[in-house]
Amino acid sequence: MVTTPSIAPHITQRVDTLVAQTHAILERDGLTRNALANIAAALQTLADQPELFTREAFPPPDPASGDTSTRYRLNPGSDGIALYLNSLLPGKATIPHNHDTWAVIVAVEGSELNRVYRRTDDRNDEDRGSVEVDREVLVEPGTPIAFLPDDIHSIHVTGEQPTLHFHLYGRPLETLTGRLGFENGKIVRYNQTHLHHQTQAVG
Repeated sequence: MVTTPSIAPHITQRVDTLVAQTHAILERDGLTRNALANIAAALQTLADQPELFTREAFPPPDPASGDTSTRYRLNPGSDGIALYLNSLLPGKATIPHNHDTWAVIVAVEGSELNRVYRRTDDRNDEDRGSVEVDREVLVEPGTPIAFLPDDIHSIHVTGEQPTLHFHLYGRPLETLTGRLGFENGKIVRYNQTHLHHQTQAVG
């Protein structure tokens, strides 16, 4: 579930500053892993103010509702860079997928295991693909992760508490028509099959 909350002006100002910094980094450095590391550092300064982004203000869904995740869009109306605050219940996961744009994930609170994959098929069949785990990163406060458009990862919400994690993208999630998911040896169009699932984390 995605929602656009009413955001206090002092938070909006900080979000606008982050978006401006992100644009400046990309204009200066281009889209590189080093640029994404600098964007992650800028986003970390926002995450280092947890009093602005509390679970009370950005709650996860009621477990009884059947939903497991709520995405709060923090800069609505933008056609470009999109910042979300994901509030997820523990124990949820995604299938491996790419983003079709760059992405940076930074934790406010809670742990999110990210598995990063490499493709192992020959890419000759657009409907089939296989991946294997290359590495794992436990994204938690102080440990971000970043992805180029074709990087593949999956999310696994670990621990016993809900998470609050920033997800910053080069374009809004709903516009990412080229996202691919990898499920049981098949390639699926991720936005069509998984973006709006109420019972799965999305990122």
